[in-house]
Amino acid sequence: MNSVKLIIRKMSQAQKWEPLKSVGIIGVPFEKGQKKYGVSVAPAAVRSAGLINHLQTIDGLDVKDYGDIDTTTTEAEVKVDNMSHLSQVSACNKKLSERVSQVLKDGRVAITIGGDHSIGVGTVDGHYKVNEDMILIWVDAHADINTNKTSDSGSVHGMPVALLVKELADYWPYLPTMDWQVPKHGIRKSIQHILKVLDPEMKKPIHVSFDIDSLDALEAPSTGTPVRGGLSLREAINLMEIIHATGRLRAIDLVEINPALGDGCDRKRTIEAGLCVLKAALGFSRRGTAPRGVLDLPVQTHH
Repeated sequence: MNSVKLIIRKMSQAQKWEPLKSVGIIGVPFEKGQKKYGVSVAPAAVRSAGLINHLQTIDGLDVKDYGDIDTTTTEAEVKVDNMSHLSQVSACNKKLSERVSQVLKDGRVAITIGGDHSIGVGTVDGHYKVNEDMILIWVDAHADINTNKTSDSGSVHGMPVALLVKELADYWPYLPTMDWQVPKHGIRKSIQHILKVLDPEMKKPIHVSFDIDSLDALEAPSTGTPVRGGLSLREAINLMEIIHATGRLRAIDLVEINPALGDGCDRKRTIEAGLCVLKAALGFSRRGTAPRGVLDLPVQTHH
């Protein structure tokens, strides 16, 4: 009887989600998924802006830096029509997938600093191999769902969602070097749709892949594909606060910051916006302490 009680207790504990208070940082100085120089220096720039110190301001958060992924490869470049630098994209993502899995197995939230958004293939793959029932929330000004047949540029940073969604697997030719990666499912544009419809029992781990260009260009000008009319910083922070409140965030990517674009003020504004998004996702509160899971506090009215 005691053993039965123990099993039941373990099952109930396994189903209870709490925000992790340990995080692991992974840098990915990679830019071959697109054509502009500069996005590869973003991990160094974000670290120099005080990434670790900023995260350590969050009460009780344990931060470990796992260093950068080695983005070099000795593999010969393979030729796939309208798909640039496939061997390099694949080699980087394979290493990244293994590193993300390791961070998660270490009991930490995996924070990946890119790099262009082609690295989302590796981060999601690495998360999926640890938590097969994960949910992916792709926050981006662009759908990133091109295949090599629909892309105007051949740049892989516009293709990672199409590589991850199993329904599009038949639309790809055979991709040499990408055999290690398996298509995934669960992509939706709406955070509310994801949280309320795809996961009605609220028990699945969450992976957020956040492209800085999802913010309005006034908020984050130093990125290769800025778009006006995007999210305000306040909206992005609120989005991350909602996700943090679930207690189920287990991985987050921050990609497409390009310190080589714009002036010093642009760079500072863009990096600071990225840091604000990360901090909100990891529990930094703008309004003091609120009970976990409470997304909106009641407003007191006086007559």
